Amino acid sequence: MTVIARPNETAENRLLAALPADEYGRLRPQLQGVEFSLGQVVYEFGGQLDYVFFPTDSIVSLLYTMENGTSAEMGLTGNDGIVGIALFMGGGTMPNRAVVQSAGTALRMKVNVLQDEFARGGKFQRLLLRYTQALITQISQTAVCNRLHSVEQQLCRWLLLSHDRVKADELIMTQELIADMLGVRREGVTVAAGRLQDSGAIRYIRGHIKILDRQKLEETVCECYKVVKTEFDRLLGE
Repeated sequence: MTVIARPNETAENRLLAALPADEYGRLRPQLQGVEFSLGQVVYEFGGQLDYVFFPTDSIVSLLYTMENGTSAEMGLTGNDGIVGIALFMGGGTMPNRAVVQSAGTALRMKVNVLQDEFARGGKFQRLLLRYTQALITQISQTAVCNRLHSVEQQLCRWLLLSHDRVKADELIMTQELIADMLGVRREGVTVAAGRLQDSGAIRYIRGHIKILDRQKLEETVCECYKVVKTEFDRLLGE
């Protein structure tokens, strides 16, 4: 993780951008810019954090890893939220693993600063609780999607959720990492990505996925994407 001397503007994270001037004024000196690399582990299961992170143009996947080493994504966090919700919800350690899915930047804040501000109440507390509710919806819908829908539909959901959280049409992502995120075999990802490429929705070359036609992804994706997006917009759209 690289510390950035001049962090990105707060407006690039929806939670921080929604704060009133007085609450933001207390927090701004406590924010420090960092840069995440692809595949970087932000925290491990059972680990403790000194900082929480507000992604700006990076995406962090929340994973659960089984004893045999297999893993699956529970949810993802980008410029809509915060990494480390357990630390203001009363948990002292992390209940899952967090890995950088899309390289980029974030703003970090010391845990004690976050906890003190959360204890004040006010808009910051309400935003964090609303985000937590939205994230629970995403985690629940991911479980349903992984059980009931095709790999192609799961891949579309994952691509659209990722696209919503970055400002570019291109994602740097290997098939191995996508397979780990979805909890499926790499061969399944290869077939699903091939179908989407044949339809003209995406172009996939050597770990680079470019979204060519978002509408085609939305026509292919299952209902799970809309459920998650609607809930995030409802809770965080103010």
